[in-house]
Order: sequence, then C-alpha cells, then structure tokens
Amino acid sequence: MHLPVAASAGAMAAGSLVAFESGTLVLATNTTESYYIVGVLRKAVTTADSDYATARLLSVEVPVEKNVVWEGDVKIGTLVAGSVGLYFDLTTADDGSGIDQSASVLDIALCVKYISASKGWFILNIGAEGKVKA
Repeated sequence: MHLPVAASAGAMAAGSLVAFESGTLVLATNTTESYYIVGVLRKAVTTADSDYATARLLSVEVPVEKNVVWEGDVKIGTLVAGSVGLYFDLTTADDGSGIDQSASVLDIALCVKYISASKGWFILNIGAEGKVKA
C-alpha cells in the first residue's frame, strides 16, 4: 500500500514500523499506541534520495490478516527460547526498527519464534485490533 509522508519526515530504515500522525507517516516509537501503527516500511528513505525533502507516497507492507509474522531485530535486551508467547514493546530508540525485550507496556509484538538472542518472529499487535491481545 502507498501511504503519504511529509517532506519533513526525515530518514527511515527499510523494515521499520510506521504509524500515522496528523495524516502522514512517521516512525513508530515505544510510546506509539498500537492502533496508530499501520505496517512495515518496504524501502529505506535516505538523504541521498532525489525526493528526500518532498511530500510523497511510501510503500508500506500493511498486514491485512490477523497473525501475520514479522521478522524483527531485538535491539534492547536478549531474546531467549522462553520469550516465545510473550509480548514486547518497540525499542526506545524511537525509530520503529526493533523490539525492546525488557519492556511490555503497549505489547506491540508477540514473540512466536526464537531465532537468536537478537532476532525473532513476531505477530504485530497493531491496527484496528491492536489493543486486543491474542
């Protein structure tokens, strides 16, 4: 899906979670409520892009089914096999790029597979049903 971003949005890494704020996309933060998060950015936005400072549409992978799995990096804390079945928040880096294994307030991601201490598979608890836990 192609969704609008403001000219002032700044750089964004591919694979980051994005949310709506004032009608345009922003990077999801560790305080973004789940119902504002719309999906995963498909392509990086860099300062080298010819349309970097232009309002435009960005390609976002928007889950349209429940239980879509996202492979995510654990940026804070350490994932362990016992993390499967637990909910976690986004990293405090506020760039939508990873999971904070040490926090579970907004419960954005449900771990469904342990890959390594720094990577796992997660079901994103976002969108219209984001506040409802499995």
